[in-house]
Amino acid sequence: MTDTSSAVYVYCIVRSPRAPSIARVPTGLPGASRPRVDAVDGALWLVSAQVPLEIYAPESLERRLRDLDWVAQAAVAHERVVEHFSRAAGAVVVPAKLFTMFSSLDRAIRGTAEGRGSLERAMRHIAGCEEWGVRIARRTAVSQQTPGGVSQSRRPGAAFLEARKDARDLAAAARTASLEAADAAFDRLKRHAKDAHRRDRRREPGTNPPILDAAFLVPASGRARFKSEAKRQARAVAAAGADLTLTGPWPAYNFVAPMDEDRA
Repeated sequence: MTDTSSAVYVYCIVRSPRAPSIARVPTGLPGASRPRVDAVDGALWLVSAQVPLEIYAPESLERRLRDLDWVAQAAVAHERVVEHFSRAAGAVVVPAKLFTMFSSLDRAIRGTAEGRGSLERAMRHIAGCEEWGVRIARRTAVSQQTPGGVSQSRRPGAAFLEARKDARDLAAAARTASLEAADAAFDRLKRHAKDAHRRDRRREPGTNPPILDAAFLVPASGRARFKSEAKRQARAVAAAGADLTLTGPWPAYNFVAPMDEDRA
């Protein structure tokens, strides 16, 4: 009999020769039951929990998604559960995207089993690897002063216009240099990764969006080389007026396809 007051929330799918341990597993999402592990097929295991529909039904969840603090809390809780199973020796973990839910455990297990082919391909791709994130952003513009040390607003006529043009040219050259440094950093880092994804650059008025936002699938055995290259590229982009931020290691969220969920 289907429980109409709750749904099954999926954290991840684990490939392991034996059932993954849930000893010391984190509590998981707000309001959720303790994470559990269920067999799917062969060496595949589903990590899930019951979540109340009063919080996680589509209409309720839509309202909560406007609360960025609540979403951040849920994302951190989801990540902690996935990381717990990622640390198990010999396990390969495919993380589910945030708020992946099914109407029952049977449907979640069946849906996972039906997607076994794509899951196995994903697991072969990410096995022995970890995800690292790299963001590069230009530094905010400095105060506009002319070479002579007199502010543009106090320079008369043609000199003022010439100074404005010089400032625009300098700004354009700085943008070009930072973009080229970011592209070079991506290319250098990609050489130390099995796979890499970069998000499209976005123009958002009033913000300073990153000029590079990328994820790298790095063999765990090559972690030190990747981090050393990231340090070299951080120095290179700093010389071009930008800052590089490295985060990780993470489960391979950006290198697996999301599950098809079912909220019926």
